[in-house]
Amino acid sequence: MFSLQTFTLEVKTTAGTDILDLTAQVKEEVRRTGLASGLLTLFIAGSTAALTTIEYESGVVNDLKAAIERLFPRDLTYAHDARWGDGNGYSHVRAAFLKPSLSVPIEDGRPLLGTWQQIVLMDFDNRPRQRQIKGQVMGIKPSNA
Repeated sequence: MFSLQTFTLEVKTTAGTDILDLTAQVKEEVRRTGLASGLLTLFIAGSTAALTTIEYESGVVNDLKAAIERLFPRDLTYAHDARWGDGNGYSHVRAAFLKPSLSVPIEDGRPLLGTWQQIVLMDFDNRPRQRQIKGQVMGIKPSNA
């Protein structure tokens, strides 16, 4: 039988470029659905954060932060800052390029991730935030359920 289930993850962030591992929380939410196979979609509402996958270890996390800074430097002049004065123009540009959503197949009741692949939230804003990540799992229950 086809099912659609929704969940919300709550995450607090700092005023830096946070890269936070959501994998354990996401896996638990998928497990709770009881679905055997299907598709997981995650979405972060807001224009200064994004979702992706990486190998979540300090070297890769630091490399990703450095690459983001090289591509979208914090210290450039941004028209958004001139208009609004909030100093987070860089965070809007970063989030636009890195995207607010992520889809992952579900197989055997778990997100189909590679051995070294984790789901991460990247928050680029220049102030602490309380973030909500919405998740939807669409799929089928096991035949014995």
